[in-house]
Amino acid sequence: MYYIGFDLGSSSIKAALVEISTGKSIGVVQEPETEMTMLALKNGWAEQKPEEWWQYICKATERLKKTYNISRTQIKGIGIAYQMHGLVVVDKAGKPLRKSIIWCDSRAVEIGNKGFKDMGEEKCTSHLLNSPANFTASKLKWVKENEPEIYKNIYKFMLPGDFIAFKFSNKMTTTISGLSEGIFWDFKNDTVANFLLENYGIDNALVPDIVPTFGEQCMVSEKGELESGLAAGTPIFYRAGDQPNNALALNVFNPGEIAATGGTSGVVYAVTEKLSGKESTRVNNFAHVNYTKSKPRIGKLLNINGAGIQYRWLLNNLAVNSYEEMNNLASEIPVGSDGVCMLPFGNGAERMLNNLEIGTRLVNVNLNNHHKGHVCRAALEGIAFSFVYGMEILTSDGIDVNVIRAGNDNLFRSEIFANTVATLIQHEIEIYNTTGAIGAARASGLHKGDFESYGKLIMENDHVMTFMPFKDKEPYLKAYQNWKKELELILSTK
Repeated sequence: MYYIGFDLGSSSIKAALVEISTGKSIGVVQEPETEMTMLALKNGWAEQKPEEWWQYICKATERLKKTYNISRTQIKGIGIAYQMHGLVVVDKAGKPLRKSIIWCDSRAVEIGNKGFKDMGEEKCTSHLLNSPANFTASKLKWVKENEPEIYKNIYKFMLPGDFIAFKFSNKMTTTISGLSEGIFWDFKNDTVANFLLENYGIDNALVPDIVPTFGEQCMVSEKGELESGLAAGTPIFYRAGDQPNNALALNVFNPGEIAATGGTSGVVYAVTEKLSGKESTRVNNFAHVNYTKSKPRIGKLLNINGAGIQYRWLLNNLAVNSYEEMNNLASEIPVGSDGVCMLPFGNGAERMLNNLEIGTRLVNVNLNNHHKGHVCRAALEGIAFSFVYGMEILTSDGIDVNVIRAGNDNLFRSEIFANTVATLIQHEIEIYNTTGAIGAARASGLHKGDFESYGKLIMENDHVMTFMPFKDKEPYLKAYQNWKKELELILSTK
């Protein structure tokens, strides 16, 4: 018997099957095999068709069943992970009234900034733990202001994962974790943030019914069976945004545990029990998947836009043939890159720098002594230093660090990068072979509440290695201080 998990990204859908008895991954597929389309009618806009997501979910399900010769009745539960902060608006029949305004769409920034000012910084940080910023609530307000004909026909708003659950079940539901990522949740009163809805002029009736993150949220309907190929009555046991789900996939549930990703952008997602919004303009705070009022678990998300995209840019523009070649060149250069520094902030405004856009900077290059090896090392160190800088922000916001866990991909495959981070923060980094879709599938089993067995399952199946901090921290600290001095010099002029 099996659980199936879906990871709805902005570029593709990934689907995974895991064996219920062992938790082992049976297989993962991706639809489409290239990339989903994204519409940008104006600069800063990004939209996708929700029905297209559903079509790829159904195709991925069919491929998994056919590839591994599994019948619909052998799949006993569904888990859903999804791109965060998106907005789907539907009529009473559940038909989308417009394309989804997805996570990277920035049209609602000013609406969020105004809301933060009008509702008051103290109120927002103590109740929402965030500025409304460019999140789902502000996007819904944008629709109200700019598309009134569409807005008046809205029956419910949903996050992307809520829409997929609806297509399976014909039930419109959401979760506390999902509402918090859209900045709709009042942590102080443990309810929907009615003061925000009132400020934005949004009717509370548009909020879907709330179901637990783990548990029998809804079941596949007869229509859902016909379209998806999963049996009617199959329960959806789990739903969460991609970053909380990534943390779950890495067994990150408790205060002091941190999930990190080092892809095109970098993410540090730290779990705490403290309801602090001190750094609400630089750090996002969401209800983690295991949040309850009596036992709060908050996921503090710090994003670094300019991470792996910088290393990829170098691959495309230096006279090198592969990341392996770049890593080998970098390994020949001592810690600190002989003074060469690279600031990796060339992928738009950086929230952790208070939304400043400072670009990538390469400094202290001596044209007689330095070569592409120094640039490769400085790039890896610069990205690592940006993670450490982010960790300092999280520490100032009350985060304690016990362990960092990361997936075995992208930047964390670089020993220079991983060793630099581990040494500077003086904590080990555990590396695991897992994905968001596998995590979502396994999470279906957590409706039984056995988190301890889940953790053992991940250690037994997925642990690859652990990077330990070096005892001699001094050269790394000196290099980081030089890098930080260059960053602060630029920030002081903005």
